[in-house]
This record gives sequence, C-alpha cells and structure tokens, in this order.
Amino acid sequence: MLATQTITEEILELKKDRRALLLAHHYQEAEIQDLADIVGDSLELARKARDFQGDVIAFCGVWFMAETAKVLNPDRIVIVPDKAASCSLVESCPIEPIREYRRRNPDHVIVSYINTSVEVKAESDILCTSRNAVQVVNSIPPDKTVLFLPDRNLGNYVKKQTGRQNMKIWQGTCIVHATFPVRRVLDAMAEHPQAIVVAHPECPETVLAQAEFIGSTSALIDYCVNSPAQEFIVMTESGVNYSLQKNAPSKKFYYVNNENCNCSECPYMRLNTLEKLRDALINLEPRVEISGDLLRRALVPIERMLAVR
Repeated sequence: MLATQTITEEILELKKDRRALLLAHHYQEAEIQDLADIVGDSLELARKARDFQGDVIAFCGVWFMAETAKVLNPDRIVIVPDKAASCSLVESCPIEPIREYRRRNPDHVIVSYINTSVEVKAESDILCTSRNAVQVVNSIPPDKTVLFLPDRNLGNYVKKQTGRQNMKIWQGTCIVHATFPVRRVLDAMAEHPQAIVVAHPECPETVLAQAEFIGSTSALIDYCVNSPAQEFIVMTESGVNYSLQKNAPSKKFYYVNNENCNCSECPYMRLNTLEKLRDALINLEPRVEISGDLLRRALVPIERMLAVR
C-alpha cells in the first residue's frame, strides 16, 4: 500500500484484489456501511451471500452471520473483522441442551432464529429471521409442537401473531432490545407527541404494545421511509439511524436508552472497525471454518428458511 493512501482507499484496493464482497448489517458504524456492497438485515444479507460469485466475503456484522454465509458458500473464504463479535442470543442457547431436547422430543419441530450458532442451526428443522418468523411458523403443520429458540420476546410475538398454542419458547434475550424499559418509551412519547413508535419484535411485549409498527430492521426502515409521518421513536439498535437519515433526511428519529449501558448500541456490533476490516482483508483472518458434515446439516434448515416468502 502507498504511504499516502487513506484506510478507505486501502480497503477498496484490497477488496478489488481479493475479489471480495463487503456485507454490512444496519447496526455497523456509518464508515463501514459506506464501504459495503450491501447493507441489510440478517435475511437480506443471507440471500446476498448465497448469490455471491467472487472469492472472499468480508462480513461486517457478528460471527453467527458470517457462519451462515460460510454455510451458503462452503468453497469461498469468509472473514469477520473481529472474531469476538458475538451475540447474547447465541450465547444464551448452547448446543448440548438443544441436542438433549431433540433426543427427548424427536417429533417436535425446532425453529431457530438466525441468531444462533451453526451447531444449533444444524440441530434445527428450519430457521427464521425477525422478518419471516411468522411465515415460517405458519408453514409448519398445526398439529406439530414447535420449539422456538432462542429469543423469548420474538417467540412470544410470533405465538401471538400465529395463534399457535403448541409452541414452546426458549428464554434467551437480546441485551439491547430486551432491556428497553417501557417507561422510557412513554416518556419519549410524551416528549414527542407527533412521533410514531416503531419497534423490533425482540423488544419486550410492554414496549411492542406501544408500537404502531413492528418489524425487522429493514422492515422498520422501509416503513419509516414510506410513511407520511415525519417523526418516529425507533425501538431498535441506534446504528439503524444512519440508514434512516440517508433514506429519509427530512424526517426526525428518536431513540430510547436501555438499562444496560444507558445507550441503544450493541457492544458486539461496535467491535468491528475500519482498521480491523483492512487487516482482515490483508490476512484473510479471522476466517470462518466449518467442518463438512456440519456445513451439510446446517444448510438444510437455512435453505428451508430462504424458500419461505
């Protein structure tokens, strides 16, 4: 690299040399989103990863997302800027209890949120994202008992939307969404009486009860951009603000702090930086490596999810 090159120029040159695709989640920092080929939510990025034709996928998100990309692209190199970019939902759902549940209940259908490890995915019958979770559960025969994991708030929302009674729900939560207090939402509503509340379904039921619209990250963006309303209280990770401001610059967006950090940021998502992205493209590390058998088993529920519209 030339000494006068900026880090952005380095990344763009490396991207070209490596024939790399840069994928970024909406929760990434703005400077990473600006360099990405695709910015989206988990479902959008999984679909883009599946259709990729180059050599390297640099996944600027968290580790489970990159694992999904690797399963869909077993012959390509998949890297993440920081391997420590985990997820509280993944950590709340270790593999051994799921394997034991499968042994004890072989006739139950395991529906796993995409926010799970590749090992848990391999034990699942079908995956879902927050965008298609209701459709996925509705696609399962009504006489089948469903175990929905790992997010309890999304699971409760899906159970309510589908009316399904034979549905067991794992008790994992997102450290950002699950700790939004409803009292702060009510305070924000009082402060901004013209604002519409929109919320991600990982939020608690008391928060969702205040929302005019509930949806995945990209669905929230689409709703806010296309709505005639001019002000919104956005109940999700505040990294989404960059996409909202870019697509609807004349509108106002307000965010509510959660209990954990008096902020609305995911600490895992914020581990990725431009410097780490550059180094990952130079070294092709940290690299996602998954064994052949695990790849094959995890691919089945992922493909079933992608087939649901």
